Amino acid sequence: MKLVIISGRSGSGKSTALKVLEDIGFYCIDNLPAALLPALINEYKNETDKQLATCIDARSNPEEITHIGETLSELPKSLSVEVIYLDATNSELIKRFSETRRKHPLSTCDISLQAAIDKEKIILDPIANIADLHINTNQMNVHDLRSLIKKRLDHQCHDKSMALLFTSFGFKHGIPVDADMVFDVRCLPNPHWEPLLRELSGLDSACKRFLAAQEDVKSMLKDICDYLENWLPKFTDANRSYLTVAIGCTGGQHRSVFIAHALQEHFASSEPNCQVHHRELSKKNAS
Repeated sequence: MKLVIISGRSGSGKSTALKVLEDIGFYCIDNLPAALLPALINEYKNETDKQLATCIDARSNPEEITHIGETLSELPKSLSVEVIYLDATNSELIKRFSETRRKHPLSTCDISLQAAIDKEKIILDPIANIADLHINTNQMNVHDLRSLIKKRLDHQCHDKSMALLFTSFGFKHGIPVDADMVFDVRCLPNPHWEPLLRELSGLDSACKRFLAAQEDVKSMLKDICDYLENWLPKFTDANRSYLTVAIGCTGGQHRSVFIAHALQEHFASSEPNCQVHHRELSKKNAS
């Protein structure tokens, strides 16, 4: 049996994440009191293939959240539990509440929105401290978050191997907040300075031929492959469910895209849940 707990501050995207889990086959319960987790698991104890997901947040009794670690430790050892914590900066959360004109669950006539957001962080710290995955949704729209959650968890309906995600990005747009490893490839020859390649991406044939012919590119790719081949088994042995390897160049269009795609092709045969995502290209295609 599998249990995924979604938590995080209000406005961070918890409802979206829970909806994605529902779409991929999880039985979802929103706003479940933390103290009822043992009862929930007991209800389905005979359904070993059951996929459960629940949202536990500041709407719960603060005392129950304080003891969430103890509650989880009392669940059956055969149960696979993962805690995903979503968050964003205070300014971004305030912006979202202002745009939607929703009322924060902790705000009152005497507690401002800023104070409610600060209070919520303190209440949820016990969950944040035990989370297996932290996702900062500052730069994510609904579609980005849905895609990330699905890539991270969809495979778990089928097997228990580690999900390996290669993501390309541009340093000028910021490092991905969910990256576990970051490789900087800005030292490699840049197709941007080739007029015929400038408007292409690292997925286009002409750009791929240009980069594949560069000795530094070959060397960089080999070094990253060697490093990962050496250390991925260690992460697997440590029961890691996710590993995001971020590859960055200046704009996230040529070099990082080529390297990330090449890495995904290299590891696809040995890592069944190996995927690739090109952050800047996705934004460009969505605009």
